[in-house]
Amino acid sequence: MTTGAVSPSGRFLAAAMARHIDPLGDGLVVELGPGTGPVTQALIRRGVAPERLVLVEYDAAFCKLLERRFPRATVIQGDAFRLRETLAGKIDRPVAAIVSSLPLLNMPDSQRLELLADAFALMPPDGRFVQFTYGLASPMPKKPKGGRPVVAFTSEVSAHVWLNLPPARVWIYRAGAETTLKKSPGADVILKLKARADRMKLDLRETRDKVGNEIRLRKDRVKLGLEKSAMEKIVLLEDHASKARAKKLRDR
Repeated sequence: MTTGAVSPSGRFLAAAMARHIDPLGDGLVVELGPGTGPVTQALIRRGVAPERLVLVEYDAAFCKLLERRFPRATVIQGDAFRLRETLAGKIDRPVAAIVSSLPLLNMPDSQRLELLADAFALMPPDGRFVQFTYGLASPMPKKPKGGRPVVAFTSEVSAHVWLNLPPARVWIYRAGAETTLKKSPGADVILKLKARADRMKLDLRETRDKVGNEIRLRKDRVKLGLEKSAMEKIVLLEDHASKARAKKLRDR
């Protein structure tokens, strides 16, 4: 109940989130709610330098674990839903991207959107906020229920990560593009086409990863089968040899 999850994010979901982060960028990558560090590890495997990582975690025990696992990253114990206040005076470089594993669906709409507004305020115009969810809809609503919009954003979503339990999707949010679209005829069509192309790319990557994993699993099964068959033959040969020795002894 405290972490908002029944288990840590799986490695396939963590890799799907890390895929949206540029490993060659200069700015900081802030991770919200890293927990035990599965997404952190995926970001490092992606090629993100640990020195670029700022891990904002509320739980003190998790903070100690993260400090041991990722000694070159910056671990900050604090409330991610008060992000600018939590980071004030603790970072000295621009933030390039934010990756979140926070249980947003447990929070009111207005609080989620305030978090997104804080995140966009810390990032340049091309910064991105990456969030996973087990829900079917975007965890960031266009506006809070019964209220006015808090922040303008555009979004795209990945295919389901079926190899995660339970299956999840990754949402990517960017700031302010919808205001420009209203002034540009046909821009909404361009955005839809771009989002469709991005989804197709993500689907292809997910399919490639799934096929690759299936091939590896089949190879492992074949290898195990061959090893089992070889062992059975060895046992059979040893049994025949033992019977032959016993017969020879009897004949003597």
